[in-house]
Amino acid sequence: MRHTRTVVAAVAACSALTMVAACGGSGGGSSSSAASGTYTFWDPYPQFDGSSAWGKLVAACGTKAGVTVKRTAYDTTDLGNKALLAAQQGNDPDVMLVDNPVVSTLVQAGILNKMSDVGIPTASIQSNIIGAGVLDGAPYGVPIGANTLALYYNKNVLAAAHVDPASIKDWASLTAALEKVKAAGKKGITFSAIGTEEGSFQFLPWFWGAKGDLTHLDNADGQSALSLWKDWVSKGLAPNDVLNNTQTTSWQEFATGSYAFGENGTWQLANAKKAGFPYGVISIPARDGGPAPAPTGGEFVTVPVQKDAARYKTSAKIVSCLTNDANLLTTDTTLSYVAPTAGVQSQQVSQNPDLKPWVDAVGAARGRTSGGLGTKYPVISQQLWTAVQGALSGGKSPQAALQAAQKAVENHQN
Repeated sequence: MRHTRTVVAAVAACSALTMVAACGGSGGGSSSSAASGTYTFWDPYPQFDGSSAWGKLVAACGTKAGVTVKRTAYDTTDLGNKALLAAQQGNDPDVMLVDNPVVSTLVQAGILNKMSDVGIPTASIQSNIIGAGVLDGAPYGVPIGANTLALYYNKNVLAAAHVDPASIKDWASLTAALEKVKAAGKKGITFSAIGTEEGSFQFLPWFWGAKGDLTHLDNADGQSALSLWKDWVSKGLAPNDVLNNTQTTSWQEFATGSYAFGENGTWQLANAKKAGFPYGVISIPARDGGPAPAPTGGEFVTVPVQKDAARYKTSAKIVSCLTNDANLLTTDTTLSYVAPTAGVQSQQVSQNPDLKPWVDAVGAARGRTSGGLGTKYPVISQQLWTAVQGALSGGKSPQAALQAAQKAVENHQN
């Protein structure tokens, strides 16, 4: 989840992909020979042209592999759909960078190779980061980097309310801090509860932090997380407009300087430094203490199925170049990502100590489609954000909202 645009698109892509995949067809392959000298590469970074650092890196990795890389950039949603259509037509790109929730859908459609089958090692990648690209125990891509969610806090607001951020260890201490902030005349916490994947993405740390289970949305643990958010809104500790907030508008609220906390991602670091007030970052607390697992965002480098298997050797060289330690350090710093390996993470923190809480948050994070969910996740997520909307709007109790969500998931699966 590189930026808000990616967050919004992630499940939209998966949902659209699932519908297209159902129409049939699987990976066909490139008609070019392995000796053609030109390899195709697709990514979801249309904001970066050939003169950008990313564009130059892709080209350089092709040169290093002895070929010319023809790079095409698409919007995240378009990229996934075009991948399925290309597979049906037999002209998949040689290498493709895709948003992590899309990997399982492409695997189900028969489009991607296992990394082990094309000779790309993944042992150094943190297991929770690569988890979004693992199906039946096999990785189908290499993460270019990861980002996740944490709590930004306004030091001035907390100081005025006599709240020490180090005292916030669990939900009880966080709620107590919000109450002190409100009593001091300031605003508590802002987040995104919008009825899209962004809403699910932001709710998951609280859901998982209560030991909620995405395969049983209506259990008591999940209900406690939704009750927490509902209580905050009901008591004025969070604004009513969280129902319509995207992560961007939620950030804009926090940036006014009136809020104590804002739930947001690594990608807002540059904006935080421009906010005009001193800030800090803490992990989202789990219900009973410790950091809550937050969902991982980010893209995976994949190798689509080709008719000419001789092309995989060069494709693997391009992937290995893009994901070696030196290039990961440069790329992830540019994209405000946390690297997927411990070694590069250490280098990042040495260069920028502000990344330390984010490295910790990524260490506790998990993939939305991991744990065997795969292509089931988009349906579950849609029902989850629907439940959040129903409860926070006052239309349903948290229990009723999640029971309805679980029933809808089961009906869809049947």
